[in-house]
Amino acid sequence: MAIAENRKARFDYQIEERHETGVVLEGWEVKAIRSGQVQLTDGYVVIRDGELYLIGCRINALRSASTHVRPEADRTKKLLMHKDEIRRLIGKVEQKGYTLVPLDLHYKAGRVKAEIALAKGKAQHDKRETEKKRDWEREKGRLMRHKVSSNPKD
Repeated sequence: MAIAENRKARFDYQIEERHETGVVLEGWEVKAIRSGQVQLTDGYVVIRDGELYLIGCRINALRSASTHVRPEADRTKKLLMHKDEIRRLIGKVEQKGYTLVPLDLHYKAGRVKAEIALAKGKAQHDKRETEKKRDWEREKGRLMRHKVSSNPKD
């Protein structure tokens, strides 16, 4: 079940590989995520000291958050993966043009997981091509619905 999705990533990047990671969260963040107070649009993944971190994922605190907790909406969150997988990703990210982007947050066995992707940035003309294809599919669906509804066979 998807919690939050980064639709912009699929438009801006060519997705090469997908990986599922765990996310280190605080208690108030889990409660806020369960109530849908999360935004992933501006998020990105960085590698520091051989570990992955999610930056720019905004989790807005609930009003009922405890008084002794100081919620920070844009806190950097650590991502959990096996070391050999991280090393392989580091090797690919160091290649020209590759980056790590978060695709979505979802639940798996009661835990919050993040799906990240090894991606390559799209050029402007590729983005325009994607937009043209999307518009054509939408128009084609509209034409088919109109044709079916205007030509009843009963």
